[in-house]
Amino acid sequence: MTKEEVKVLIIGSGPAGYTAAIYAARAGLKPVLYTGGEPGGQLTTTNDVENFPGYPDGINGPEMMMQLQKQAERFETDVRYGVVTSADFSGYPHKAIVDDSHEVTAHAVIIATGASAKYLGLESEKKLNGKGVSACAICDGFFYKGLNVAVVGGGDSAAEEATYLANLCPKVYLIVRRDELRASTIMQKRVLNTPNIEVLWNSETKEILGEDKVEGVKLLNNKTNEEYTIDVEGFFVAIGHKPNTEIFKNYLETDETGYLKVVPGTSKTSIEGVFVAGDAADKVYRQAITAAGTGCMSALDAEKFLAAKEMEMA
Repeated sequence: MTKEEVKVLIIGSGPAGYTAAIYAARAGLKPVLYTGGEPGGQLTTTNDVENFPGYPDGINGPEMMMQLQKQAERFETDVRYGVVTSADFSGYPHKAIVDDSHEVTAHAVIIATGASAKYLGLESEKKLNGKGVSACAICDGFFYKGLNVAVVGGGDSAAEEATYLANLCPKVYLIVRRDELRASTIMQKRVLNTPNIEVLWNSETKEILGEDKVEGVKLLNNKTNEEYTIDVEGFFVAIGHKPNTEIFKNYLETDETGYLKVVPGTSKTSIEGVFVAGDAADKVYRQAITAAGTGCMSALDAEKFLAAKEMEMA
């Protein structure tokens, strides 16, 4: 196994990782960034980004990530394509293994591995992802203004997405597998008191209809076994997200769903010298702009940490 030592290791790309890299590189920390298995993160599956400041005409998601990568590289970030497959934070400096074959020892680590939206697993869902299928109403809801849409899910996320879309769309169908919502009482009341939200109880999604765009959804009533279709032009999946933090769980504090815990108001984790940015710690906002903001915080926190370490050793 090959080995090397670096000052700052950034694990993951996307707005969080690349912003951390820009700040760390400009501070002279010579960061090494491994992109992970999905270079650019979740935004690479988004055709149009219209809510990131500085792009008055919007921008294509993959193009935006390429621009962020170029900006990081301009300041001499070493961007590498590879996956950190394990980590060891039991001692200092910290260690990470890349692609099971290369060991990196780092004096500061910034985790920007993000989270992945959970999907239903339908072929039609995969085919129409980005063409009417979305996992983020706040990101993409504006594109469906004036159109009928469906949201699948029964928890708080689904309820929030449905009520958000109800302000933009004439009709919102909320597809719920059971005969009750799992959402909190206040969110249930909001859904049930919003006149243009129709809850489809005991319903399972069998197929999303359409070739190049969403044209409808085929559903199954799991009590009557009756199949029926609804006409919609947008399909929002709101069945949860999974943070990509599995390899860090033996060392870092997480909440019950795996999101990394931070010292409030900082990017600091429970281990000295390990910081986190973006959706790996954020289960509330999950936006590109908030990810970028915490990317900035993580680099500044890492810079201060390393400066203090150097003072200790002087």
